[in-house]
Amino acid sequence: MTGAGNNHTRFAKFPTTLRGANKTGLGSSAALVTSLTAALLTHYLPETDFDLTTAEGKRTLHNLAQAAHCAAQGKVGSGFDVAAAVYGSCRYHRFSPSILKSIPEAGAPGFAAALTRLVTETEWDTKIEKDGVNMPPGVTLRMCDVDCGSQTVGMVKKVLQWRESNPAESKKFWDELESRNVKLGAILSEGKVGEIRPAVANIREYIREMGGRSDVPIEPESQTELLNALMEVEGVYNGVVPGAGGYDAVALLMKDDEATEKRVEDFVAKWSEEKGGQVKLLRVKGEMEGVRKENIREYDGWIH
Repeated sequence: MTGAGNNHTRFAKFPTTLRGANKTGLGSSAALVTSLTAALLTHYLPETDFDLTTAEGKRTLHNLAQAAHCAAQGKVGSGFDVAAAVYGSCRYHRFSPSILKSIPEAGAPGFAAALTRLVTETEWDTKIEKDGVNMPPGVTLRMCDVDCGSQTVGMVKKVLQWRESNPAESKKFWDELESRNVKLGAILSEGKVGEIRPAVANIREYIREMGGRSDVPIEPESQTELLNALMEVEGVYNGVVPGAGGYDAVALLMKDDEATEKRVEDFVAKWSEEKGGQVKLLRVKGEMEGVRKENIREYDGWIH
């Protein structure tokens, strides 16, 4: 992605304030918190205390970024988007929310010491696995922006309220959904391209049922219609509504070639015209890599 005007880096300048921009479902708030946290730690700490390239450095960054992001969002969410920002694509089991309850409010007496202990000394029960998480050759993960953002925190809270009110029923759903997600991961890692479509369909089926029971539009009817139509485009295997769900985006597993990309772009342009909305294939792809140090030259024209 290239910039505009005199800026020739891969970063684009958008004429919209952060407050005025719609959500995209990309996990951008987690990416922002994670990158800012990494930049501050790298700038202020000697490499002997924080090294982004080491397992210990990533653990420190993960724990601190999770604490910051959960505080900003009201301590709601799975934490997967922060874990993915740090480690890249992975299998993730979230930490117990009770871990964060020991932190006083920011600025309160003992806050800094408690936060330091939490980040560097406390044993987090999260599990992050990189082994066996791969994309088959010739398959890519792409995102379509649907110009209608959702309030993620409110949606997540409502699902969690349903979960707390119906522990036995919701546990059954969570366990089965995890099983189906793990199965899809194995299919991708083993390169079984022909099994992608039914595996994703099984996940979507359960997500829609969970949305109905919790009265949350995780995969709304309009998104179901769009995803089902996109599946008819040659080269598209299937897709989901990412993150907490809602109306703001769809993620697609599709062939990684220019012809498929062109067909999808043409399709969403026609869909937008006929349906009166605005759907665009974003020029981003899923990556296996997580956080990294960038070359300062990439920021020419942005830093003065």
